[in-house]
Amino acid sequence: MELVEIVVVDGVATLTLNDPARRNVVSADMNAALVDAVDRLEDAQDVRALVITGAAPAFSAGGHLDDLLAVDDGPSLRSIYAGFLRVAGCELPTVAAVNGAAVGAGMNLALACDLIVAGESARFDSRFLQIAIHPGGGHTWRLRHNTDLQTAKAMVLFGAVLSGQEAAQAGLAWRCYPDDELLQEAQALAGVAAAAPPELVRSIKATFAAGLAVDSSDAAVDLELEPQVISTRQPAFHSFVADLKARIAAKKG
Repeated sequence: MELVEIVVVDGVATLTLNDPARRNVVSADMNAALVDAVDRLEDAQDVRALVITGAAPAFSAGGHLDDLLAVDDGPSLRSIYAGFLRVAGCELPTVAAVNGAAVGAGMNLALACDLIVAGESARFDSRFLQIAIHPGGGHTWRLRHNTDLQTAKAMVLFGAVLSGQEAAQAGLAWRCYPDDELLQEAQALAGVAAAAPPELVRSIKATFAAGLAVDSSDAAVDLELEPQVISTRQPAFHSFVADLKARIAAKKG
């Protein structure tokens, strides 16, 4: 059985965590499979966006506890997060379609994506405090950048577990959909990004990442100057302007 299943349709790769008997636990083998899959998809000419989901009944139940017990230093702990860190560093636009529970390191995997959409059965559960360990993998940083600080603290310090609807209301997820529509909606969103010029999409992703360190309006403008100039020189932009002018002229005629 493949721990990660991949299907590519119209430029969108759907990557499914496939260890349902263990609720797609983030094991060493799962991490290796995720890293390998993202490496291959990022280099594939026919892939321009990525959707990540889990084989029912869960998105991912989190880190393997035996792996956590075996940790003896920082590097060995960091290896437990290798899969979702590779997703976080992926140049492709990524959408997490959270079906069922996303717990601990499994929640980190969802947070590593550019966009989270949730099914009605989704459950977002930080869980670190409840198993008596400190959050890891940048969990607190990622969570407070996806939602407000109070929601992040409620989840990490006070054990709040959010449903799909609650996650959407808190800004942790973009939208909540009926479970039987979730994957199709996630793929449709990914399809929008997949239809755009790939280098432009990658450039915008890089700007978002660099923008996390920006603390002023002028710096934000400077950050976008060069990539916007480059985009104005590309055939896609010139083609759009020409088509727009032709449509306007046709209406006037």
